[in-house]
This record gives sequence, C-alpha cells and structure tokens, in this order.
Amino acid sequence: MDLKHLFYPGSIAVVGASPDMATGRMPFFQILLSTGYKGKVYPVNPSHAEINGQRVYPSLAEVPDGVDLAVCLVPSRFALDTLEIAVEKGVRFVHFFTSGFSEVGKTDLEEAMIRIARKGGTRILGPNCLGVHCAESGMTFDPTVEQEGPGTVAFLGQSGGVTNNFMRMAGARGIGINKAVSFGNQMDLTVAEFLEYLADDDGIRVIAAYIEDIKDSGAFLRALKRVTPTKPVIILKGGVTGEGAEAAASHTGAMAGDYSIWSAMMRQHRCIEVHTERQMVDVVMLAMSEKIPAGPRIGYLGAGGGTSVLFTDLAASAGFSIPALSKKTQESIGGTIPDVNTSTRNPVDLGAAGFDYNIMTHAMRELDRDENIDFIIIYLSLDFLNLFERKRLEEGLHAIGAEAEGLAKPVIPVLAKAADDKPRLEEIRLLALSIFRGAGMSMYSDLEDAVAAVRAVLPWSLSRK
Repeated sequence: MDLKHLFYPGSIAVVGASPDMATGRMPFFQILLSTGYKGKVYPVNPSHAEINGQRVYPSLAEVPDGVDLAVCLVPSRFALDTLEIAVEKGVRFVHFFTSGFSEVGKTDLEEAMIRIARKGGTRILGPNCLGVHCAESGMTFDPTVEQEGPGTVAFLGQSGGVTNNFMRMAGARGIGINKAVSFGNQMDLTVAEFLEYLADDDGIRVIAAYIEDIKDSGAFLRALKRVTPTKPVIILKGGVTGEGAEAAASHTGAMAGDYSIWSAMMRQHRCIEVHTERQMVDVVMLAMSEKIPAGPRIGYLGAGGGTSVLFTDLAASAGFSIPALSKKTQESIGGTIPDVNTSTRNPVDLGAAGFDYNIMTHAMRELDRDENIDFIIIYLSLDFLNLFERKRLEEGLHAIGAEAEGLAKPVIPVLAKAADDKPRLEEIRLLALSIFRGAGMSMYSDLEDAVAAVRAVLPWSLSRK
C-alpha cells in the first residue's frame, strides 16, 4: 500500500480522545486542532458527548465518513476489538500509541492483530509509538516544534523520546523537519517501508534514523540501496552492547543482532553511522548544507597559534590533510596582516587581525581560489567577539555569511568559548547560528564536533563522484 494517506490523511479519528489533559495519554485530538492539521478530526470515546465543543462519537464504527488514519489511545486489552472495527470500516491506517505488546512479551497479541489487519487493507503503525509528523499536511504529535514551512529532513525513530529529542535539537539548529515517524515495535509497518517511501519523496534531501532492530534485513538493505545513491542516510543504532540489547528488548521488543555485522552492512550500503544523538544532529546539519565537503584537504583560518597547532593534530588524527597553500595564496593573505605572530602557510593564523572581518573574508576568498583546498574551516572565539558592540558584531557575521554564500567551496564556521558563565556568549552564539544557518552553512561549537561531522559525511560525499 502507498503510504501517502498516512502522511497526508484527509481524515483522522482519535480513538480514546479525552477532555482531561492529565490522564497520562497524549492529547492527540487537542494537538491536531491546535497545530494546523488540514483535514477532518473525529474524537471517539463512549464516555464523553463532546470535547472542545465538538461532537464525540461513541465508536469508530459510528464516525460518518471514511477514515484514513485512526490514532488509538486505548489500553492494549481493547486493541483487538478496536482493530476489528477499523478493518470493517475500511480504515487505511491504524496507529496504536498504546504500549503493552511484544515489549512485555505479548507477541501472541501482535500476531492476532496482524491476522485481523490482513482481512482487509488496513496497515498498523506501532504499537508503542508517537506516530507521524508531516509539516506539509499539518499533522504532528509534538506541538512544540516551530519552523517556517516544511524542511528537507526526514526522521525515523524507533523510540518516541529519541524522536522528540531529535526534532527539538534539530529545531534549535535551524534544521527543518519535513516528515518524522515514531514507529515503535514495527508490528506491521517497518522502517524499510518508510525508507522506500522517502526514496521517492522529492521534498526530502536527508534521512536520519534511530533503530533498535530490523524485522526484514533483506527489505531494509534493498531500501538503503535505493536511497543512499542520492540521499544521505544517517543512522544511530540502539542496543549495540549486550546490556543495550536487553534494554532495547524491554523497550520495543527488539531482537538485536551482532553489531559488527550491522556496522559492516552500513558501510557497504553507504550509510553514515553515528553514535550519539548530538552527533546525529551535527551530521544532519552538515549533510543538508548547500555545499558539502568533497575532499579531505582543509583550509583553516583562525586567530591563535596554539589553537592552530591543536587543530592540525586533531585533523591529521582524523585522516584529513592541511596542505601548504600556494605561494600566490600566501602572499595575498600575507599582504593584509602583520608578519608578527601570524602564519600564512596553513593552518592560517591571522593573529589579532583575524577579528577584522575584511581581512577574514579576504582570506576566505583566497582559500576558495587555492587548488590545494577542498573546504574551509574558520575558527572564531566567542570570548573575543564579546568585546564588540552589537552593531559591529552583526555586520561582521553577516559579512562572513554573505562571503561564504558566494564561494564555490564549503565554509564551516566554529564558534568556541572558554568561559561557561557568561550569558552574552550564548546570545552571540545564537545570533551567529541564525546568520550562518541562513547563509546555508553548518556551525559548530568546537573543532572536534566539526571534524567529526565532516569525517562522517565525507565517505558518502565521495561516493557520489
């Protein structure tokens, strides 16, 4: 079945809708009403006559029109009866938010539900999951997500909590989410089917996923083979240790395999594997940037000799090169800075002149022209930027952003801080993040994160050549 009506349902029935927001159940009905869902919403609950002034239907069977998606908040003991009615009514998709299935050993209940669903054309999402977010249809499970228009990133999460975390972390970095699915136990619909759908979704440029187990490895690998030639797939695997696998089993009923085999499969199918939620967001931000590094040769621009030396060690240890710049490039940069406490070789140490934005943008242009360089990292100290008044600070950051937009090579800014107790440093970081993200760049808070993100994305980028 095509998944279009799951992401773009014309109508949704919320089975178990309640006016009481403190029941421990997700208030899907209220969320859909308040966040701009464009279709019809039908609350279903025999215990209430109306919610928010809208008529409540005592049973899914009594909803007057056809239903594309039923979101079910009923306890697991009512799952079979609810599904029977959904199948008889011809509901296309049923999402069970409820837990209490295979993750607690009730595999027989899930098997019975599959038998019922197969009587008709109904597909099941979950159980034990948050469901679907689609910016284009206005459907969501998280009313805190704010963004201007649909983004270009899709997220697939076996955990509702990790899905929420990713969406909120992404929002804080200016990463627009187009679609997200919290898919839980994968009783029926699997991550492979979602990947197949997203492969053909022209609105999606990057796919990220948190996965604990795979139900059909053959289908999953076939889906990856379709997606990864054109879209990067970033995967965070849960349950990679024995203890983690036990936790995954109690969470979603996951049966985890050998991690070394998993990791080899990911490399073979050109996936980008990450190991923390933060790294996943770091890598997604770079992967969706307007320009992605297409080689390992770094041109570094900074202010401070010691930091330049430490960066060289860091980059070299990660497999990157910091090649010497051409004589022409060095002479051009050197003509704008004093020859004391500076270096034009690479890493380029602009000294105190590095905080002159005219000098910084000039050096960026020269590195962009240099044939020995694949991408540029610029390093700025938030502590030093704190000395500038707001107007000059904004002018300088906008100048860097505008310059980077016009260059052929990717520019990756790093804005680091030494002091952790100054609120204005965070204000400056957020200002720079807004400006640089608006210019299509990824931005990082330390050199280690920037290098790790490029190292993760580069193999996929090189595979497209």
